[in-house]
Amino acid sequence: MITKQKGTYDVYGVDAKKREYVNDVIKGVCEKYNYNYIETPVFEATELFHRSVGDTSDMVSKETYDFKDRGDRSITLRPEGTASIARWFLENKLYGNMTEPVKVFYNEKMYRYERPQSGRNREFTQFGVEFIGSDDVMADIDVISLAYQTYCLLGLEPVIKINSLGDKESRDNYREALINYLRPHIDELCDDCKQRLEKNPLRVLDCKVDSGSEILKNAPKIIDYLNQESLDRYNKIKDYLDLLEINYEEDSRLVRGLDYYDHIVFEIYVNIESIGKMALGGGGRYNGLIKLLGDIDMPAVGFAMGYDRTLLAMEEAGVKIPINENIDVYVMYVSDTEKETASYLTQNLRLNGFVTETDYLNKGLKGEFKSADRLNAKYLIILNDKDLEDNKVNVKDNMTKEEEKVNINDLVDYLDMHM
Repeated sequence: MITKQKGTYDVYGVDAKKREYVNDVIKGVCEKYNYNYIETPVFEATELFHRSVGDTSDMVSKETYDFKDRGDRSITLRPEGTASIARWFLENKLYGNMTEPVKVFYNEKMYRYERPQSGRNREFTQFGVEFIGSDDVMADIDVISLAYQTYCLLGLEPVIKINSLGDKESRDNYREALINYLRPHIDELCDDCKQRLEKNPLRVLDCKVDSGSEILKNAPKIIDYLNQESLDRYNKIKDYLDLLEINYEEDSRLVRGLDYYDHIVFEIYVNIESIGKMALGGGGRYNGLIKLLGDIDMPAVGFAMGYDRTLLAMEEAGVKIPINENIDVYVMYVSDTEKETASYLTQNLRLNGFVTETDYLNKGLKGEFKSADRLNAKYLIILNDKDLEDNKVNVKDNMTKEEEKVNINDLVDYLDMHM
């Protein structure tokens, strides 16, 4: 028997309805914030991700699905959404005549070859937003606010962790100080961090292996290396977060190791009694990415969250997702004449907005009653040839068990009144 690949999953039934609910919340929030939906290809030229994410990142060195197509082109399954949107922005020359910033959101499958674990799979759905064209802190706040309010509407109590990487001058000064601090301790770092030290030292700070070590706890803090302009910008963001009553805390070890990130970086977590702190998503300002890919100076800020971890957090937090597992009407029949009428009524009721089902297996009335109960049908329409001669059907309230003869022409109005 052929089975699904490790780290992938099938979504059906209640699980699918939970995702539909999350989709609806996300779509509603993005519409209110005036973000437009975008879809990008599931695979791109490998160079896009290797250039944007960087060959030294764990994502590229360990996790991307890279392959050659039949034309011997190097292709990569999309591991994240930001690079594809930057490519779209450049390819369509949207920078040519901008009168308003570009605000988009996506909701797409991503692929990373990593060890499957709770809330983390090799194929996963990620929601994200990108705000391109403004370097004002209002753009940063727009993205953070959207992310925060999305989690609130999903029934969670999010906390935003924030930090600032500052501008290039600040970051370069900090990078030098961090390398000088860590170099004497290199033998005490994990193998990955030994390689990161010279190529990407900021990534050492969020290492999962060394996270509890005294070396990292005592490492210099980037906030102490921000120049005045970067510090003023960071303080302004905190003023806005206070103004909008967004729950946040500062984390001096929160970083993004990619060179194109600058200024604000943030993560969102929830504190759940059964599992403690759980990270759900994150983002930041990446003014250098579009220039890296297309030599166009263009400020941008974004955010992304994973569905799997979000749904897991909602489950652990006891969030009750409103899922309708009922149908409105079940149409029942026995004879061939009744069957034709059942087909007509089923379609007509569906076209008038009722969730309607009927029998496709010729079960007979006893089996149809069982099916109607399994589907939690609110109303039963029980056909028989004698009633049909008078253009009537028998309508039964499946909760109260009351029955009433109703003219077929009045059926829609009757159900509208009683639903």
